[in-house]
Amino acid sequence: MATPVAPRPDAPAAPVKVSSDWTVQVADTIESVVGSVRGKTAAPLETVARALVYGIIVSTMGVAALVLSTIMSIRLLDYLLPIWAAYAILGGLFTVAGLFLWSKRRPPSAKTSK
Repeated sequence: MATPVAPRPDAPAAPVKVSSDWTVQVADTIESVVGSVRGKTAAPLETVARALVYGIIVSTMGVAALVLSTIMSIRLLDYLLPIWAAYAILGGLFTVAGLFLWSKRRPPSAKTSK
């Protein structure tokens, strides 16, 4: 028969417990990592996409409103004044607006000029 071996003094007295729920811990770790990555990537991209979509919609509606209000102004002024006066008034307004926007432009940078 075999003789029992005496335990060594430097060996641990009790065996290390292996958690029986290691699969749950791994699943929780993966879930937290995926959630963190999604929070840092997908959420900001969602915000940018929403801003782009709403910006395109608002700008399209703004251009349509500008065109329709110009048409309405010409028809209204044509009803009140001769047609040449309506065109002259609206042409003057658009010219003044264009000159104002032209004065607010940024000068070209030194890199682009030759």
